Amino acid sequence: MIKNKPLLPTLKEKKRYVVFEVISKSDFDKEKLFSAIQDSLLRLIGTLGAGQAGLSIIKKRYDEGKKRGIAKVNNLFVDKFRMAMALIKEIDGKKVIVRTVGVSGILKQAQKKYMV
Repeated sequence: MIKNKPLLPTLKEKKRYVVFEVISKSDFDKEKLFSAIQDSLLRLIGTLGAGQAGLSIIKKRYDEGKKRGIAKVNNLFVDKFRMAMALIKEIDGKKVIVRTVGVSGILKQAQKKYMV
């Protein structure tokens, strides 16, 4: 069996954790929110860009009471991801505003600082 060498730290993709908040008068399904975020990013930067952005929404960290969640994205695409979230105007026919609360390079710090 052949073992692959691990990647050097300089060759690994750097990531950022973006904490986002949804402002809405009514409730909605969180799966539709996650789908709307991915669709918005896909419409903004296309299939290739969305693949390079490496978007991953951390579903376990979504707080339905505060309507806040955390997404992991490549550090080069943070601004484009924030723009894609700002373009979301409605989810499931209900008007919403999705805004960025903060960005961190460490998941624990993002949760401690912005998920309060």
